[in-house]
Amino acid sequence: MISKAASNAVVLVSRATLAVLIFDGFLCGVLSVFFLPVYLGPVPFPVSALLAGVANVMLLYAARKVAERPLAIASPLIAWGVAVLICMFGGPGGDVLLLSDWRTALLLVAGIAPSGVLLFTWRLTALTSGPHGNRPPAARPRSSA
Repeated sequence: MISKAASNAVVLVSRATLAVLIFDGFLCGVLSVFFLPVYLGPVPFPVSALLAGVANVMLLYAARKVAERPLAIASPLIAWGVAVLICMFGGPGGDVLLLSDWRTALLLVAGIAPSGVLLFTWRLTALTSGPHGNRPPAARPRSSA
């Protein structure tokens, strides 16, 4: 048996890890906005949008290891969205970090879509599995007689 002190320590470490993952999601959002206007020669090359999508998926996998509730698992993605939303507002001198450009749309789609699909499939799997991981019995069609 695990003692109560050890159980409390595990909960504390899990919560601290989730807090670090939330900070990482926020930091990923800010950095993906900062590196969005990168050019490869004369061509715009928004590699940060693709990297943000990969990083968000990895953050969700890490959050799933330390949390059980769906909102806690999605919290790094929510922090990423808050960071991108904050960067959409203008600064005090009228500075704008995100312009109305195709790269901004790519950042939003590439950052949210893969993680959203992953969260949706995890939630759907959790809802459709039975109480012990078994599938619910299939409905039997009625006879027409």
